Amino acid sequence: MYAVIKTGGKQYRVASGDKIKVEQIAADIGQELTIDQVLAVGNGKDLKIGVPLVSGATVKATVVAHGKHEKVRIFKLRRRKHYQKHQGHRQQYTELQIGAIAGA
Repeated sequence: MYAVIKTGGKQYRVASGDKIKVEQIAADIGQELTIDQVLAVGNGKDLKIGVPLVSGATVKATVVAHGKHEKVRIFKLRRRKHYQKHQGHRQQYTELQIGAIAGA
């Protein structure tokens, strides 16, 4: 069984036992979350698609860790003008362990 969930402005296809990295969520490590923004639930040939959400469907997830992604380097240059700008960014994430998928 799998589900398509929405969190942090992005969509993820998840199955039970998967680990995913999502935009940072304010939750403690080990805390169990219930994600109710489920866009689709599939089981073999059966597929329920929500309009826009599947009513009654939930996904249980446990917070495994918090961290930062790799650094993205930004470099701007204007040729012949002696202008260079260096900048970097590291996006924070929350790692989730997907548990049960309840597709009503």
